[in-house]
Amino acid sequence: MKTLKLTLLAAAATLAMGGAAAAQESPVSFNLGVASDYVYRGVSQTDEGPQVFGGVDLAIGEMGYAGIWASNVDFGDDTVGEVDFYAGVTPTLGIASMDFGVIYYSYIDAPSGSDYNFWEFSAAGTIPAGPAEIGAAVYYSPDFFGGTGDAFYYEVNAAAPLTERLSVSGAVGRQEVDTGLDYTTWNVGLGFAINDTIGVDVRWHDTDESGLGKIGEGRLAASLTAAF
Repeated sequence: MKTLKLTLLAAAATLAMGGAAAAQESPVSFNLGVASDYVYRGVSQTDEGPQVFGGVDLAIGEMGYAGIWASNVDFGDDTVGEVDFYAGVTPTLGIASMDFGVIYYSYIDAPSGSDYNFWEFSAAGTIPAGPAEIGAAVYYSPDFFGGTGDAFYYEVNAAAPLTERLSVSGAVGRQEVDTGLDYTTWNVGLGFAINDTIGVDVRWHDTDESGLGKIGEGRLAASLTAAF
């Protein structure tokens, strides 16, 4: 499940890559990548297996964006993939960079009656803190994954450059679901920009909820992402 980025697998390398993707002249950009595990809010979406993902983003005017992103998943049933459709606006309010968005998560070959597909709405912002950035976000779904009802996800995050190409970042979040498990999750990791296109991220993820089983246990995940 790809959150509105703020999103994820290449996010830790963003500072080190110097915003290369945003500086492109073309309004269309692409991303491709592989990862040792697909971790969403502290929970493996690939049953602790590897991930292949990719997406296309379109800049709309000065503040708007839309895109599509896809990945393999493994939920222990017939579901083989996830395709996300999203759009939003990114206004600036004083020193804060804002992101207001909507995303639709859909799943390929999901079992009949699984109710996996869902909508989510988000509001996020970041502010500079010297060379670093501090952010917060809230996400709301009126009918979350698996038909589990209203859901909120709250997050605070931060990122800072260590060198010209190396950055550190982390986040703490809280997932609350009407008829599902509520839990806290956190992650911390390093992002390294190999060049203006390719970045590596190595990150530790964990949760405080034993009821999630092995897919919610602490894990180290590494990813390689190309954005162009």
